Amino acid sequence: MKYIKLGNTGLDVSKICLGMMSFGKPGKENGVFPWAKTLEEGKPIFKKAIELGINYFDTANVYQMGTSEEITGKLIKEFGLDRDEIVVGTKVRMEMRPGKPNGGGLSRKAILSEIDKSLKRLQMDYVDLYQIHRLDPLTPMEEIMETLHDVVKSGKVRYIGASTMYAWQFERMQNIAEKNGWTKFVAMQNQYNLMYREEEREMIPLCHDPKIAIIPWSPLAGGRLTHPWGTKTARVEIDEVSKWVWDGTNDLDKVVVDNLEKVAKERGTSMAQTALAWMLSKPFITSPIVGTTAVLHVEEAVAALDIQLSAEEISALEKPYVIHPVLGMM
Repeated sequence: MKYIKLGNTGLDVSKICLGMMSFGKPGKENGVFPWAKTLEEGKPIFKKAIELGINYFDTANVYQMGTSEEITGKLIKEFGLDRDEIVVGTKVRMEMRPGKPNGGGLSRKAILSEIDKSLKRLQMDYVDLYQIHRLDPLTPMEEIMETLHDVVKSGKVRYIGASTMYAWQFERMQNIAEKNGWTKFVAMQNQYNLMYREEEREMIPLCHDPKIAIIPWSPLAGGRLTHPWGTKTARVEIDEVSKWVWDGTNDLDKVVVDNLEKVAKERGTSMAQTALAWMLSKPFITSPIVGTTAVLHVEEAVAALDIQLSAEEISALEKPYVIHPVLGMM
């Protein structure tokens, strides 16, 4: 395993982050990821991850309505991981009590309530990285940043981060924090993969210059970059989130996936490894968040760290990409 500083901090994280979104109580009635793995199903996957040196785990309060956090905490305890040696990130913003007043969002009330609930589910005294899970347009940015600062100063959070938003929004929130002497974001969790590269225009340069960590979500586009176009899997049949995020650009994406398949075959690596190796070739990437539902997925992700693509291969992989609609709040 290779390790890297989390942006401009002293915190060491593995170059591959295990996305715990894949873990939780399955079933649509429990959240938007009905294909999630139970505690027992997830044990071999988690065990392989720690055996391969992964020390960075990402979850969120909303993943399967809190059960992802619960399983994350149980697995960390069951495998006896040293809390000082691992990095755990979680997120806040999405509705935890749909339809109820104050059931979600980033108000001071919501953040202060949800951090305590997350810590209880995780069975931890603190989280290393607390991220806003998209921007809440109904709460003033000043309220959000001051509350996050207070959570850090309370000792319940070590660092704060943000996720998908427009670059001007991220910069404005950073400026608000700096102006008031509050804690600033150290990481940006945004969508970035061979199928969606619009972040290269503004957000990535904005983060790369001051060394803000870039930890992409869905580096394999929900599995679409792992197999030939049109492949039917058990997850594809029931994953409504992936359809919502990517189906609108199928006409733009098929050529990218077909091209990836061709390059991978020529070099003798899997599509997943090739797509991750492309991402890891970028100097601005800190640690892609890889969601897995099988031990093989973890093994392939870590193996990608040792794949060195040539300049010609990188150019070939990027060539079919065309401009996509910007998904600032997706």
